[in-house]
Amino acid sequence: MREVFTCIIVDDEPAAHMVLKNYINRSPQLQLVTQCYNIPEVTEYLRDNDTDLLFLDIHVPETSGLEFLQSHPNPPKAILTTAYSQYALKSYDYGVVDYLLKPIPYPRFQKAVKKFLSLHNAAELFMPKTLTLKVDKEKIQLSEADVDYVQSLGNYVKVYVGSRFYLASTTTQEILSHLSPKRFVRIHKSFAVNLGKISHYSEKEVVVSGKTLPIGITFKRELFKRLLSGNFPAQPI
Repeated sequence: MREVFTCIIVDDEPAAHMVLKNYINRSPQLQLVTQCYNIPEVTEYLRDNDTDLLFLDIHVPETSGLEFLQSHPNPPKAILTTAYSQYALKSYDYGVVDYLLKPIPYPRFQKAVKKFLSLHNAAELFMPKTLTLKVDKEKIQLSEADVDYVQSLGNYVKVYVGSRFYLASTTTQEILSHLSPKRFVRIHKSFAVNLGKISHYSEKEVVVSGKTLPIGITFKRELFKRLLSGNFPAQPI
């Protein structure tokens, strides 16, 4: 299960931003990635970036929060924040996680976040994970079951899928945060692998889809523990 989820505040009131930012900073499971004051701003951000959760005010300039959820083809999960209670029932038609009335007490904020986490973790148990990469300004979606291994190259990573690889501007740690920890493990400072794709291994290296990769000494213990305890096809050389 993932430990940190990205979120965005969408509200036209600076005071609301201050309160929510304070609450988010007190929540170790959340990482605030940007703050928006209207719907065009968040729409522009989501055009090139992903996020897990929106703290979305209903009454924002130009387009309402509910209209945004209705018109967006694949909106992130949303916790609505508003001073108006009359939209509570209607809001659940849009698949919102929770509905917070301003002024928002911190315990009520915590309850909404816990609800989001429980819903997300329950979904992870039953849905196959997909990995979204930004490659040459284009978003590529890969099934984690198809990924062989990931190689770090400074500020970039190569994600290998069969005979192909995808070069993306990100980090291996960020990639791993979106993949199942039961399936993927870091074996070297430069490599993370899909345990199900390891055919053979020795004290110093593994063979993944016909390619030999080194094992870093600091990662060896965890790797062998996972290989020996899981239902994987790897065989010792």
